[in-house]
Amino acid sequence: MDFRFTEEQEMVQKSAKQFGKRWAPRMDELHRSAVEDGALDRSFFLELAEAGFAGSLIPEQYGGTGMGLTPLAIAMEAMASEGVGSALVMLTQMNALCILRAGPDPLRERYLPRVASGELVMAFAITEPDAGSNSFRMVSVAERRGQDIVLNGTKTFITGVDVADEVLVIARSMPYEERKAKNVPKTAGFNVVMVDPKAAGFSMTELPTRGIEGLKQWTLHFDDVVCEAVVGEEHMGIIPMFDVLNAERTLAAAAALGMTERLLNKAVEYARERKVFGDRAIGSYQAIQHPLAEIKAELEAVRLLFYKCATMFDQGARPMEIGPYATMCKYLAGELAIKAADHALQTFGGSGFSAETGMIDAYVNARLLRTAPISREMVLNQVAEHVLGLPRSY
Repeated sequence: MDFRFTEEQEMVQKSAKQFGKRWAPRMDELHRSAVEDGALDRSFFLELAEAGFAGSLIPEQYGGTGMGLTPLAIAMEAMASEGVGSALVMLTQMNALCILRAGPDPLRERYLPRVASGELVMAFAITEPDAGSNSFRMVSVAERRGQDIVLNGTKTFITGVDVADEVLVIARSMPYEERKAKNVPKTAGFNVVMVDPKAAGFSMTELPTRGIEGLKQWTLHFDDVVCEAVVGEEHMGIIPMFDVLNAERTLAAAAALGMTERLLNKAVEYARERKVFGDRAIGSYQAIQHPLAEIKAELEAVRLLFYKCATMFDQGARPMEIGPYATMCKYLAGELAIKAADHALQTFGGSGFSAETGMIDAYVNARLLRTAPISREMVLNQVAEHVLGLPRSY
């Protein structure tokens, strides 16, 4: 075992930190523009590509750097520690990985170079009003009609569709009753499709949500929408999608750990300067010190699991082997971010409730990580059943 970064990884972390420092003063404006004007600052993604991060998961033959998940995860954590990030980065990378692994070649050639160059930003749609944690309950259908795949149904809580160029959608390839009548396996009967948000029959309803890094949430309505392409094999879409969820959860952990470090640093800085009783800073009191010291200790511990997940992915470990670690890592990182937000807010005291400090917004953003991209309860269900071997509870 070697717990030191390679020279390349150190360079990635340094470059990402510099990227974060350059963009940190502009993030509020980037978020405001996305929410109020429905406009995406493309220069953010283009500069991300120039640094090599947008093509980290993409082989050189498609214009990427092929560095792997570990450098991308290190970069996302470093940027988040400066308060810089976008959920669309994670979603685009996850979609690109699905296209890379599932193909076919014409789709790889069509989409991957544009992701690597920062030109293509993608949203992801799987959740439905009655199909959240249990994706097998979805009822939206992307079925073949002659030469076309036509999509009908509804998706909800979908992030950033209004500013994305494409949406990767998972839907049934046949109605549930038809699948059951044909005795098709539960994991079959699904399609992963690429959809243009401007396509005829595609409409959206905005949801009044908060805490998604300055991006809006939407309910999507599909009325005979002709899809641009099918990713992977027809009827077998659930397999390539589940195959990349470990990457999604690892990158979600990256954002959570970076957020934790940033909150810890801000709390420590404030605790060093704030004086209430005499000339002693509040950071000299154990009531302030100990909670922050706990965050630091836990941050280092979760980081080890985080790096392990990314390394296993790059070493080609099987999805079922990585799965428990990636899921537990996302769980621990999310819980730690919430704890860090709470302790940082407590350190700031009353001033933490001022919008100027950003503590309340940070608390809302951190709280999201307990629920998405996989809920705390589903993580514990999976660990209990598939790691500990306990009876299924849901």
